Amino acid sequence: MLILVTVVSCVAAEYAWCRLTKKENTLTDLSAVVTGLLLAFNLPPALPPWIAAIGGVFAIIIVKQLFGGLGHNFVNPALAARAFMVASWPVQMTSWQEPGWDAVSTATPLAVMKSGEAAGQLPELWDMFLGNTGGCIGETSVLALLIGAVYLLVKRVISPELPLVFIGTVGFMTWMLGGSEGLFTGDFVYHIFAGGLILGAFFMATDYTTSPVTFRGRIVMGIGCGLLTSIIRLYGGYPEGVSYSILLMNLVVPIIDRYMIPESFGGGAVKNA
Repeated sequence: MLILVTVVSCVAAEYAWCRLTKKENTLTDLSAVVTGLLLAFNLPPALPPWIAAIGGVFAIIIVKQLFGGLGHNFVNPALAARAFMVASWPVQMTSWQEPGWDAVSTATPLAVMKSGEAAGQLPELWDMFLGNTGGCIGETSVLALLIGAVYLLVKRVISPELPLVFIGTVGFMTWMLGGSEGLFTGDFVYHIFAGGLILGAFFMATDYTTSPVTFRGRIVMGIGCGLLTSIIRLYGGYPEGVSYSILLMNLVVPIIDRYMIPESFGGGAVKNA
């Protein structure tokens, strides 16, 4: 239901904007559908549909169209909408349920780790790999996300360096700093499987408009996203930091591109590096 609501609200908002501004209809590029899908994947399953609909309109109108439409937004529309929704409806956006028909309220694995509860209360890695844990709609099943990631890589829709460096940086930092018994004792596999790291690394950080155009630039962004995610998870007030790390790095992508685009033999920057 939430996927349907966010997709419909994004498509309707894009259509209404094109009609009101007398611009060419852009629905056929399906970018509004993709934004709706990604937004839904970042929402808890019990979220009221009316909040999801407002998020879809915010993503399209405020983040995308007001800055010039597809290719001109400076941050990821779905993630920006999620940040807006967390600030506006923090209780609804942080209420989770166990998978199943009984819909029992639960905490996410990262929230359990953040609260310092006993390790025995943490879900098994196998359950996290399959998706038998609480969390946002699109973040719990590592298996499903990896299938989608392999498809994007095989089809050359995305390149692997940014997501792999992102995930690798989080793994290294949480292994080095995340343990209770000193340095290099953290459970990095748990941090990789938990939360929205796989979703964010492969499906959000790789957005063409808001990621660097060069190989070296994507490496820098991956490291930056990984460092910020680790800092927020280990030392910040939120148990998760993927969304905010990607949004913050989106803001510095123009600077990364400025210094990472190689110079041509004539001395100027190569435009299509």
